[in-house]
Amino acid sequence: MAMQDRAIRTRRKILSAAAEVFESRGYRSATISEVLRTAGVTKGALYFHFQSKEDLAQGVLSAQDQVVSLPERASKVQELVDVVMLHAHRLQTDSMVRAGVRLTMDQTSDGLDRRGPFLKWGSLAGRLLEDARKQGELLPHVEPQETADVLTGSFAGVQSMSHALTDYADLMQRSCALLRHILPSVVTPSLITALDLSETRGSRVFAEVQASLAEVAERAEMAEVAVS
Repeated sequence: MAMQDRAIRTRRKILSAAAEVFESRGYRSATISEVLRTAGVTKGALYFHFQSKEDLAQGVLSAQDQVVSLPERASKVQELVDVVMLHAHRLQTDSMVRAGVRLTMDQTSDGLDRRGPFLKWGSLAGRLLEDARKQGELLPHVEPQETADVLTGSFAGVQSMSHALTDYADLMQRSCALLRHILPSVVTPSLITALDLSETRGSRVFAEVQASLAEVAERAEMAEVAVS
């Protein structure tokens, strides 16, 4: 068990170092040697977990989505809003997310399959919008998957623009503006007024998620103590 825990910690350490290098250097310029120096691990330790630079980059792309899980909402449109705003908040505060986004947007990253994050976002948004349609939250003409793809592409553009202009400092404002422009053409008027589209929504949702995770960890710890 101790060896397994050590392996998990080493993998996380390598991914964190890779995120730092990819974020600052980009995929093409980043090297395995630089990741090794940043992580402070041996080449054998790195290659035990990751077989190549591409494998390491895919690990970063996957890791950005594995940190938090959003609670379900009664309104699926609000849940979609919360997904967008939570990602915007994490992009401002989490180096792993920033590195994943840079890799996703990097058109010079020859040999790296960058489709994964776009497909995941399109699938998640499509599912939430389909659920919203079933609940009567969408206008009759809306095609959920088409809208999901438009939102995914638009949000990617907003992230790129915010990064180029302010290093993500204005990302919350731009994300809110995007939602205010898209949602009225998609969502029923009665629901629009009930949605929380405020710029602080992302940080509040993040705090809610963190509190939920802490509660789960506390219950697991108490259960472990009871068994022992």
